[in-house]
Amino acid sequence: MNRERLMKMAGSVRTGGKGTMRRKKKAVHKTTTTDDKRLQSTLKRIGVNAIPAIEEVNIFKDDVVIQFLNPKVQASIAANTWVVSGSPQTKKLQDILPGIINQLGPDNLDNLRKLAEQFQKQVPGAATGSGAIGTQDDDDDEVPELVPGETFEAAAEEGQATQVTEVTQVTEATKVTEATPAS
Repeated sequence: MNRERLMKMAGSVRTGGKGTMRRKKKAVHKTTTTDDKRLQSTLKRIGVNAIPAIEEVNIFKDDVVIQFLNPKVQASIAANTWVVSGSPQTKKLQDILPGIINQLGPDNLDNLRKLAEQFQKQVPGAATGSGAIGTQDDDDDEVPELVPGETFEAAAEEGQATQVTEVTQVTEATKVTEATPAS
């Protein structure tokens, strides 16, 4: 570039006289809010509706679970679109499995069995527990010893009989208190 052309370009950037500083160009940073706004406008065009009162969303992928606590969930069934927004946490399947077993329905029991079989294949000895040999002595303290001549079935029948008598006594007591007029 020649010197005259550079001087012209530099002269156009000056805001004051010959000895003043040049103006500083203000950097325009693109924020993520513009992306969010564009996404929200697109979702609005699709026609998504907010689904309230969802406490937890778990997305299963391989051996990892992506968990959203108190997410914002939106859905458009016509467009087959589900939007889960919130802060995700990545957890291992083994960590989250005990907490979600009670949430699974009877239709998911087969999937749970398959999952357990896969887990047992991956981790040998998972069915017996980790370190089962080392904890065997500790477990003996809680297991009662079998008395000769007694069976577990007889003890179970006795336990059921006492429970039945306790229940009938409680129901009879409530009937008596309900039958007596309050004064």
